[in-house]
Amino acid sequence: MLDGAPAFGRKCHSAVERTERLLDLVALLLDAQKPLSWAAIREAFFDDYGAGSLEAAERKFERDKAELLELGIPLKWVQGDEDRDDGYVVDKESYYLPEVSWTPEELAVLYAAGSAALATGAFPGRQELAHALRKIGFFSDGPLPLPKVRLELGHVADTAVLPERLELLWAAISARKSVDLEYFSPRGQKVTQRRVDPYGLALRRGMWTLVGHCHLRQGVRSFHVHRIRALTLNAVKPKTPDFEVPKHFRLDQFVPAWPWQHRFHAPVEVTLILRGPLAPLASSLFPTAPAKGPTAVFPVIATDLDGLLKYVLSLGADAAVAGPAEAVAKWKNMAQRVLDAHRSPLP
Repeated sequence: MLDGAPAFGRKCHSAVERTERLLDLVALLLDAQKPLSWAAIREAFFDDYGAGSLEAAERKFERDKAELLELGIPLKWVQGDEDRDDGYVVDKESYYLPEVSWTPEELAVLYAAGSAALATGAFPGRQELAHALRKIGFFSDGPLPLPKVRLELGHVADTAVLPERLELLWAAISARKSVDLEYFSPRGQKVTQRRVDPYGLALRRGMWTLVGHCHLRQGVRSFHVHRIRALTLNAVKPKTPDFEVPKHFRLDQFVPAWPWQHRFHAPVEVTLILRGPLAPLASSLFPTAPAKGPTAVFPVIATDLDGLLKYVLSLGADAAVAGPAEAVAKWKNMAQRVLDAHRSPLP
């Protein structure tokens, strides 16, 4: 143990020195009135970049630049012209965030929404969210007004390790690092080993779902977080992303918000009709419906036809299925079974 202590001390000291050097470098670039050349930076940090060979100093500076860019510092090289020299600058327009002003009512709604999320007991980014709420309370001018809303996110399907796993997945998604998990499948009644590139998390009806590229299945899959038996983050090259999220990826396509969006079979286009008092509500009942009109006729793409037909039946006599013929026949058959059930005498 004593033999390792000096090495550990040197490692910690080195990390502190690197952090101080990066902070000083950002401060120098922000204060500079013109772009700074590599020679000027090397002179300003002679103890760091001036000692040793030029090649070693350049490699050290390249590592520092890469770390600053990874931290979101917009450091770049600009080519000189008649008005300025070439050199390194920090883009101040990108570095400084514009001032955001909130009304007390807006702050109150944000605080209520954030508090409701924390109250669920399991929410990714809990520390960051709690820190943001403390900022809202600190910078508000006096007590926040009570928001005219009530937020109850409902019970989250919980396990003892759910908060910890959400935090790990949140870190993996933010850093674009792969995760290895042991996942229990209720269909096969067994646990499988998976490597997943996590794209996003969604909470629906108290259930957290992870969506990402599954290396085992070679495609995008969704996983209920409470079914994950073990979870580890890929520790190889921790500061280097393992994957890129496809530009076309949309979380809503894999975590259905409506009954007919469960991916049970190939998509089918169903034509629906809403009449009477339902017509003005069409856009709130179906996301693809028209916003206005005395009668609403519109298509719905369903990957769970039974889920759609049951939903239409629940809307009553002013909702109808107009096509295709297979969907119409199935809808009428469902309606007949409901009618027959209510006509039968109670046991």
